[in-house]
Amino acid sequence: MPRAIVLTNPTSGKGRGARMRDEALPRFHGAGWRTTVLTGRDADDALDLARVAAAEEPDALVVCGGDGMVNIGIQAVAGTDVPLGILPAGTGNDFARYFDLPRGDGAAAAVRILHGTRRTIDLARIGERYFGGVLAAGFDAVVNERANRMRWPKGQMRYNLATLAELRTFRPLRYVLELDGVERQVEAMLVAVGNGPSFGGGLRITEGALLDDGLLDVVLIKPLSRRELVRTYPKLFDGSHVTHPQYERHRVRRVTVACSGIVGYADGERFGPLPLTVESVPAALQVIA
Repeated sequence: MPRAIVLTNPTSGKGRGARMRDEALPRFHGAGWRTTVLTGRDADDALDLARVAAAEEPDALVVCGGDGMVNIGIQAVAGTDVPLGILPAGTGNDFARYFDLPRGDGAAAAVRILHGTRRTIDLARIGERYFGGVLAAGFDAVVNERANRMRWPKGQMRYNLATLAELRTFRPLRYVLELDGVERQVEAMLVAVGNGPSFGGGLRITEGALLDDGLLDVVLIKPLSRRELVRTYPKLFDGSHVTHPQYERHRVRRVTVACSGIVGYADGERFGPLPLTVESVPAALQVIA
């Protein structure tokens, strides 16, 4: 009898995590799967639980939550034969978008896991930590920092207000990049390093990034006026910003991003202040999609 370990963050998406889990479990049981449900008290506890669960070699580690919860699952099963299943219950759900997984419907997401196939993909790694999506290191990261300091409002509106606040004062940043050993100094609004194509709930900043090519897509948005930045922002939703003259892309196996005063975020999680070195880890994760 196959076994799934289901790891839940009940606070994801205002409680959608617990609701989606409860919608999904009957589907697993009806298909003859045994399930063990685990709930972490916080991110560190959830990661400890996930690593212990992965060591038991279940048929799937299923994470129920947003991109942060997916990132916890990635840390636990990267480099193992345990596949990751996803019940998307967060706000952005970018990792789920990569595979067109059902969002907000626990039963449909469970059916996808039960009848899906394993897909082997790359990961990006900073030190000993992995991410599956995009490292943000610029205007977007500054917005994240501000939003994390805000207590109100909740959800996506908090990030919208943080974006408006930062637009008033943000200036281009001076970066030092090392792209596969070649140093580059540049002024830019942001630098993004993509294993996947989007972040922030469907903003396709690294449009064209492939999950299984062994490469990272490094995108620069060079200096823009505030007005032009506001005009360009909506183009991120469909990837059409790639035609803008201030857009630049490099495809590399390894990149170091340095910039004073900037903190890097990936999969919605704080990875720490720059400089950060990111490397591609080919075929590091199995996802049920």
